Amino acid sequence: MLLTVDIGTTNFKTALWDFDGNRLAFVSRTLSVSDNFEINPSVWLIAFDECCNELRGLLETHTLKAGNLKDVKAIVISGNGPTLVPVFNEYHENNFLNYFSLCDSKARLWLDRRAVKYQDEISEVMGGYVDASFFLPKIFYIKHEENKLYNKTKFFLGCPEYLGFVLTGKAYNVFPSAGFDRWFWNESVLDKLNLSTSKFPLFIKPGDQFGMLLPFAAQKFGLTQEIPVISGGPDFYASLLGSGVTEQGQVCDRTGSSDGVNLCTLDKIKDKNLMSYGHPVKPFWNLSGFINTTGKAIDWACDLLGVKKFDDFIALAKNSKSGSGGVLFLPYLAGERTLHGETSAVWSALTLGKGRSEIANSVLEGIGFAIKDVLSVMEKAFSKEHKHNMQTEFTVTNMRVTGGLAACPYLNQIKADITGLEILEGVHKEAELLGLAIIGSCSLGKFNSYPEASSAFYRIEKRYEPNPDNKKLYDDMFSEYLSLKRG
Repeated sequence: MLLTVDIGTTNFKTALWDFDGNRLAFVSRTLSVSDNFEINPSVWLIAFDECCNELRGLLETHTLKAGNLKDVKAIVISGNGPTLVPVFNEYHENNFLNYFSLCDSKARLWLDRRAVKYQDEISEVMGGYVDASFFLPKIFYIKHEENKLYNKTKFFLGCPEYLGFVLTGKAYNVFPSAGFDRWFWNESVLDKLNLSTSKFPLFIKPGDQFGMLLPFAAQKFGLTQEIPVISGGPDFYASLLGSGVTEQGQVCDRTGSSDGVNLCTLDKIKDKNLMSYGHPVKPFWNLSGFINTTGKAIDWACDLLGVKKFDDFIALAKNSKSGSGGVLFLPYLAGERTLHGETSAVWSALTLGKGRSEIANSVLEGIGFAIKDVLSVMEKAFSKEHKHNMQTEFTVTNMRVTGGLAACPYLNQIKADITGLEILEGVHKEAELLGLAIIGSCSLGKFNSYPEASSAFYRIEKRYEPNPDNKKLYDDMFSEYLSLKRG
């Protein structure tokens, strides 16, 4: 068996897998995030402990006929980001249990943009735009605004790297792939920014090992000592494999608190509004555009409308006709990391004749329009990159959906209608966890390549075809959407 772990923004998720791509168990815990987008990293450790206890219980009570938790051959970890964890202490056995307390500074989640005043300075050094939510602006903020914390910090880690550190005692950061140079660091960058190199552990790559599970960690969590703890990279990296996006022209929409639209390309695409980085499958590249607040926008709208359950919110939205009576919503409630910079959220065409159903539905349609906007920017960037090669076309016919909102048929149909793409819903919605199983299986030599493992593991459950009756309506609304975005 493999134990996969994905640390989300609001959910800590674990799963057990066999080596045929069958998910044997899924256990998660809800995480609470402070208003200033911080979380104590001990919460992740407590969640991991609780998940392991529940998984062990399922096995011991024969709910699962898959063996024992000690049969796990490897742990594979991914997590949200760019989330920064200042760590105070060197690692040794005596302080292992202290990591379940408040001994370290709170982690600053990717939503934290307090460092906006420093992003221009960082961007100039890095030779391209670096949003305030990324690692270096956050660290620069701590150095200048919280110098005592900076001096106390032994080293800075990312989110999954912190769990890897606790399990193995080895401190590493993970450099995902080629193309990430602007968002990470090297000795020259640290020297220019006058940041201490000792606070920045060495890099490893996805698929590399943090180390072996330490005896006292194994005892604490009910696992076998000396099994490998493997980096799955950032959550979005693992999700590419878990959504079956391993060939040129394939695209996926990672849903959750935020959405990330990812397109597999043969070449690196240079565009200031997008991220282009090495795909897990060589020689491909991944072109990404983010929408910071999609699931978060739904949560916010639920609170605003007094709706307690997601299903009730969807039921309310269904009472509206397509187009929400002309109400448009731009879901940019926390700025944007790439596509729109300081863009703000907007609601337009609200009148006394519009009710709660139109407002709820406009939020879902706003997510669909934001995704179409990202795809449109991708198409323009692709066309610009290949303007001298008329035989290379932007051909995307379907989009895979993964993550927490992937199991919502109503939202999937809205996405199909607005984008004009067939939407594919996989059997396993948590593509990060499936991708980690793929990475772990390959790391242990069960498959020869990521595409081979991904093809064996990824399976389609449902397809959503665009409704042609809604095409003109949504095309017209998208034009208005773009006008609103431009101000």
